[in-house]
Amino acid sequence: MDRKQQESRSKIESEARALGFHAMGVTAVPVDLRRDYYQKWIDAGQHGTMRWLERNNERRLHPEALIPEARSIIVLAMNYYQPDPARPYRIAKYALGDDYHNRILRRLKKLCRILRDDFGGTQRPYVDTGPLLEKPIAEAAGIGWQGKSTILVEPKRGTWSFLANIVTTLELPPDSPGKDRCGSCTRCIDICPTRAITAPYQLDARKCISYLTIEHDGSIPQEYREAIGDRLFGCDECLDVCPWNKWAVPTEETMFAARELPSLVEMLTWDEPTFQQRMQGSPMRRLKLHRFRRNICVVLGNIGNSRKELAALEQIAAAEDAMVAEHAEWAIQRIRERIEVG
Repeated sequence: MDRKQQESRSKIESEARALGFHAMGVTAVPVDLRRDYYQKWIDAGQHGTMRWLERNNERRLHPEALIPEARSIIVLAMNYYQPDPARPYRIAKYALGDDYHNRILRRLKKLCRILRDDFGGTQRPYVDTGPLLEKPIAEAAGIGWQGKSTILVEPKRGTWSFLANIVTTLELPPDSPGKDRCGSCTRCIDICPTRAITAPYQLDARKCISYLTIEHDGSIPQEYREAIGDRLFGCDECLDVCPWNKWAVPTEETMFAARELPSLVEMLTWDEPTFQQRMQGSPMRRLKLHRFRRNICVVLGNIGNSRKELAALEQIAAAEDAMVAEHAEWAIQRIRERIEVG
C-alpha cells in the first residue's frame, strides 16, 4: 500500500468511525464466496420458506454484477450488544431497540457521498437489503470469520455486530481474509435448543428458532414449540455462549436501547392499530399481528401458569384465524396441565 492509498484508507476509516462504525475492511471483487456450498444449501431446502434467497443469485454470488466495473467492497461493522432486559420473555438483542436497516443506511449514504466527493467513483450501499452474502464478504474483508454457528465472529468483539456494505468502483487496497479461530470449541452447536446447527458451519434454518419466530409465516411445528421456551422474537443462544464475547462492550448507540414493553397478556390483547403504533420503528413490526400473537401463544404455552393467561388465550382462540387459534389451544392445554398439577 503506497502513501496515497494509506492516506485515502485512513480518511475513509476516520469518516466511518465518526458515523458509529467500529470496524472497516475491504475486499476486492470478484470475491470467493463458497458458491457451491450456498447452492447446495438452497437445493437441499434448508433455507425454508425464505424464497428470496433463491432469487437474484447471479448478483448474490457475483457481487461484481451489482455495479459495472465494481472493484471493491467496503465492509463496516456496528456494535449492538447490550444485556437482556429483566422481563419474563426474551427478544433477540438486535431487535430490542429501533430497526437498524434505515438508521444505518442513512449513515452509509453519507459515507458514499464522502467517497464520491473526495475520491470519485460509483458507490452503492447495502444494509441486509440487497442480494449480498454479507458474512462471507465480511470474512473476506478481514472483519472476522464465520464461526461454527455460521455467525460472524470478530476478534476482541465477538458476535454482536450489524454488517453493512458499500460496493464501489474505487480500487482500494484489500485486507487479508479473517482467520478461523473457533478451534475445537463446539459451544454454539451444543447449546442450540433445536439442533439447528447440524454440524460445524452447517445451519438448517428450518429448525432455527430465529427462523421459526421471525421468517416463518405459518404454524410452528409442535416438535419445536417447547424448545422455543420464553423466546418471543429470535434466539441468541449460539451468540451468547461464544467465548469471544468476553470482550463485548455495550453499544453506545441510543437507537438500539431496549424498548419498554408490557406483559405478554397485555400484548396478546393488542388490536391492529395498537400493534402498529407500539411497534412503529421496531424490527418486530415485520411479524404483523398474526405472527406476533402466534409467538406470544407459544411462549405462554411454555411459561404461563395463571388463569389470567388462560382467559386471554381463550379469547384469542375464539376470535382468531385458524393458525393463531391452534397455537392458543396448544398453550391453553399446557397451562391447564400445569395448574392442575400445581
